[in-house]
Amino acid sequence: MGDACGCSGDEPRTGDEAEEAVPEKIWQVSELQWAAVGGVFLLAGFLTGLAGGSETVQLVLNAVALAAGAWTFVPGTLRRLAKGKIGVGTLMTIAAVGAVVLGQVEEAAMLAFLYSISEGLEEYSLARTRRGLRALLDLVPSEATVLRVGTQVTVDPATLQIGDLLLVKPGERLATDGTIRSGRSALDVSALTGESVPVEAGVGEAVYAGSINGTGVLEVEVTATAADNSLARIVKIVEAEQSRKGTAQRLADKIAKPLVPGIMVLAAIIAVTGSILGDPTTWIERALVVLVAASPCALAISVPVTVVASIGAASKLGVLVKGGAALEALGRIRAVALDKTGTLTRNEPTVIRTVSVDGRSEKRVLEIAAALESRSEHPLARAILAAAPRHPDAEGVEAVTGAGLTGTVDGRPARLGRPGWIEPGALAEDVTALQNAGATAVLVEYNGHLIGAIGVRDELRPEAAEVVSRLHASGYTVAMLTGDNQRTAAALAAQAGITEVHADLRPEDKATLIRSMREKSPTAMVGDGINDAPALASADTGIAMGAMGTDVAIETADVALMGEDLRHLPQALDHARRSRAIMLQNVGMSLGLITLLIPLAAFGVMGLAAVVAVHELFEIVVIGNGVRAGRTRPLAPAPVAKAADQPVPASAGV
Repeated sequence: MGDACGCSGDEPRTGDEAEEAVPEKIWQVSELQWAAVGGVFLLAGFLTGLAGGSETVQLVLNAVALAAGAWTFVPGTLRRLAKGKIGVGTLMTIAAVGAVVLGQVEEAAMLAFLYSISEGLEEYSLARTRRGLRALLDLVPSEATVLRVGTQVTVDPATLQIGDLLLVKPGERLATDGTIRSGRSALDVSALTGESVPVEAGVGEAVYAGSINGTGVLEVEVTATAADNSLARIVKIVEAEQSRKGTAQRLADKIAKPLVPGIMVLAAIIAVTGSILGDPTTWIERALVVLVAASPCALAISVPVTVVASIGAASKLGVLVKGGAALEALGRIRAVALDKTGTLTRNEPTVIRTVSVDGRSEKRVLEIAAALESRSEHPLARAILAAAPRHPDAEGVEAVTGAGLTGTVDGRPARLGRPGWIEPGALAEDVTALQNAGATAVLVEYNGHLIGAIGVRDELRPEAAEVVSRLHASGYTVAMLTGDNQRTAAALAAQAGITEVHADLRPEDKATLIRSMREKSPTAMVGDGINDAPALASADTGIAMGAMGTDVAIETADVALMGEDLRHLPQALDHARRSRAIMLQNVGMSLGLITLLIPLAAFGVMGLAAVVAVHELFEIVVIGNGVRAGRTRPLAPAPVAKAADQPVPASAGV
């Protein structure tokens, strides 16, 4: 990126300015538009030369190409130089000026053209991350209902004050954080915590902005304003972390920072010393040749080629990498934090076990449960209905807020609900075993008698254990971060082979943990939901499960796994590590070439034409090396989950 961060060397834009400046399409990136203009004139100049046309016309065409390409980074470079900031853009500017002074306008135009392309690609990848906050803001409802002197008043959530009493009806989102003062309900908090099963909440319990109310009517006392609630804190974290990443320097910039002043000082010494001891014209020209010899042509060209080859190959594997900086960061990763719901699991709760009493068949237990759940949208209902698609009809079904369902099946009363509302009795040990296995237990009562229990759990992806094992074998530290409860998290982590487990986490807790992990080693966070956004932004590299992921997760992340096969994760990490190794090879060779050419140019062994020729030849070598980053190996067919693979055997009725 231009010198260090935002393209053209400008400081990164934030807030409303950044939002307005975000290009929606790649051809809307100004750097690429100018590069296209420069490319057209550069090609015209080349064709003019081949056709034996006027040298003046050729010079004019190349000069226009140079101006178009240089416009994308020279102004920004000069602004940053005024602030004492140096990067690869500075070195490219110096090389272009030196080439022009020595009459090599075409060479300068080619450098500007190639560099402006790499700048434009970086700007587009960064611009995409700025759109991620829109999905967060969509979680806040456009209006809220407040109880004032017994009257319902509709207000703008931004005007809510601490102490206001919100009325939250079934299906509505909470406008801000608060404490329940009346009512009980099951809240869908998946967007905030990642929990796949709605959470029961009653009087005195805290609830958070963006949560979706279930079937009960709640009165909630406001405990945080719109500017300081849980969603606002998520937005602030994401903005701050994206700004941190936006100002991080790329590998080439880190090398250029000490290299640029060193080369400038060396050229000045050559010019001054040579002028004192010999012919000033000769030594000043040699100093300019040294500047051209030290130009990072191979560095500036080969690294983008490596990036393009690597990113292109990754996209064929279903891995979207957002630019060279993201690829470099991915190649440095040594620790991986995995979200549970939607990443290690599919976020699709399923029935894992059914137990019965009094000689009842497990199939009958599922049928009665499905009859009661047939009109429910609850995730548990979908799991039970999938396990018993054929079931009798239920009549008079009523929801008991925070408890379960009642109704009549085949003319007899039936109930379905959580332990405590229905006593587990003889199934107490089975219910405990299901809960210890990380499942949600549902009890079924028919005609006044307990007949069975059903365990529902969001199961691991069939490839999860293989992926964790492969990550460990490659030397990565692996941890699980989840908003789910400790018991469920521990059970699934053990099944996946993960020993470091952090549960009951809110979004800001995940971000804090990621920052602490980064202090030990470069860390990647893998997630799929809005609740993962702060952690994705806080990590050295954020990786989103794209096929299932929310827009905010995909936009906030640096890398997206577009398929549902988690095995793409170690494949992407290995690919990035290899690509970064190739980048380092090219950087090393480029610096070696500069080190060799500088003394040869300084002592007149090589003139300008020879220096330019060597540069052009070496560019072919490093580009060829960079193209190797495009080699990949496709994955084998994904594994298929089998009942025997599960730690808790599936019932015959599933």
